[in-house]
Amino acid sequence: MNRRALLAGMATTLALGGCLRPEYRTALLDETGTGSVGAAYSLAAGDKLRVIVFGQDNLSNIYAVDGAGRIALPLIGPIKVAGGSTAQAARAIEARLREGFVREPHVTVEVDIYRPFFILGEVTTSGQYPYVSGMTVETAVAIAAGFGPRAARDYAVLTREGPTGLVSGIVPMTYPVRPGDTIVVKERWF
Repeated sequence: MNRRALLAGMATTLALGGCLRPEYRTALLDETGTGSVGAAYSLAAGDKLRVIVFGQDNLSNIYAVDGAGRIALPLIGPIKVAGGSTAQAARAIEARLREGFVREPHVTVEVDIYRPFFILGEVTTSGQYPYVSGMTVETAVAIAAGFGPRAARDYAVLTREGPTGLVSGIVPMTYPVRPGDTIVVKERWF
């Protein structure tokens, strides 16, 4: 009889163990920056930048950051902006314009459209979506038309680019999302 009780107890424990949510692991992600996108935002491929050159309307426009991390302006050609801030991009454009094109250039650069985020797994419509400022994992799920029928509804796996490469972690639904993040909503066992 003890053997049956032990086997029944082990089976129950294993079955209920599948219902537990995994421990959140956000430490490495927190180091890459959380919260709203601000001055610490690093430009990357997929961003669209509004470049304003004061007094030069023909140079002021919206430019997309290409796969090599550059934007191409008339007269001065491609300028590498990936990995830097908007202020650094403005200084690089000013420096290039000073090389014989504009006497005293004054340039402002701002992000017009952030690069998209990606959501996969147990959501109704997985794919690539435009980033919305201040969004959380829960908001991303809502943008992807909600959870699938077997979705784990209390956590997700989030991957983002860090200073040394890709960083992943298990995050709660209230965790902030940044442009370029990939979210995977896992399938629950029971």
